[in-house]
Parts: sequence; structure tokens; C-alpha cells
Amino acid sequence: MVLKQLKNHPALRLLEWWLLFLAALLPLAWISWQAWSFALGADPAKEITDYLGQWALYLLWGSLAITPLRQALGWTRLQRFRRMIGLYALFYATAHLLAFGTFIIGWRWDLLQTALTERTYIIVGALALLLLIPLGITSTKGWQRRLKKRWTQLHQLVYPISLLVLLHVVWLIRDSYFDAFLYGSLLGWMLGYRVWRRLQRRLRRSASLSS
Repeated sequence: MVLKQLKNHPALRLLEWWLLFLAALLPLAWISWQAWSFALGADPAKEITDYLGQWALYLLWGSLAITPLRQALGWTRLQRFRRMIGLYALFYATAHLLAFGTFIIGWRWDLLQTALTERTYIIVGALALLLLIPLGITSTKGWQRRLKKRWTQLHQLVYPISLLVLLHVVWLIRDSYFDAFLYGSLLGWMLGYRVWRRLQRRLRRSASLSS
């Protein structure tokens, strides 16, 4: 009883929020320090861009993992961090794009036009980011009240977005596909779990109607 009260204490909940908020900034701090220390090897531009993109994927996958972890394992406390993790995924995806534009192509319009018309992995990555932006904008409770049922429909875009991100990674790889296999397996589990839960609900509804 005392332990439960401590877990739900406002001060502890606030501390948990701030710890996660600051922890999610550590990758940015680390790559910034590495760049400042000239410790990123022969191609620092690529290292920075790839690293930021990886963390965008990690955080997007993390936000998708919260629902199955909460439902399957009872980790209900994770639910209140889902919005923050999703917004950080958008933050790192935007930083990934800015790094690409700044360090890889130098914001040259001709190179940007070529990238967006001829390189399929960049096209699907840019599309994923564009679709992610309205989810970030409408992630607040105010937007949830305004959009009502349409809010849930809009935020289901995260599923095709995750598939676009996976395609972006697969088409970007030049040597080993192990990472892509790992990301794909995790995504398959997270999306498959949702499909399974939805089918269960439909079967229960059908059974209750027929009884």
C-alpha cells in the first residue's frame, strides 16, 4: 500500500518525467560532443546524419512498443510517456533532415531536387517525416478534444509511417542487412500484436452478439 502510494506520488511522477526528458537529449549531447572533439572519423557529416536518423527510429519504435508492453505485461506507467517519446522521434527525424541538408548537400537546390526525385530511400524518408509532422502538432489534449474520433484515425498514420521508415532503412543499406532484419522483426511484432488484439475484440463482439 505504501509502495503504491509512493509510486503515484506527484513528486515522483514529475521526477520520472524529467529524467526521461533529459535522457532523450543525451544522444544529441553525445554526438555534439563527438563533433566538437573531432572524434567522428573520416566522414563526420555522414556519422552525424546517420546517428540522428538511428535515434529517430529508436524513439519511434519505442513509442510503438508502449501499447503492447502495457497490455501484455501490465506496464501501465509507460503510457504517460508515449507522447514525449513520439515527439522526440519527430525531433530527431527533423534533426536528421537538417543534418542531411546542411552537411551532405549544403542546401543546394539542384542536389536536393536530385535526391527527392531519384533516390527512393530519401523520397520515402521525406514522406515519413512529412506525415509525422501533423501527428506531432496534434498530439496535445486540446487537439484530441477538437478532433474527437478523427484524432484516433489521424494518429493511426504512425503505422504506415513506421513502414516507410523501415523501407528508408532497407534501401539505404549497402552491406549487412542484420539491422534491417532486427528493426523489421520488432516492427512486425508491434504491428502484429495490434492486429491480433483487434481480431480478438471482433471475435468477442461477434460471440456476444450471437449469444
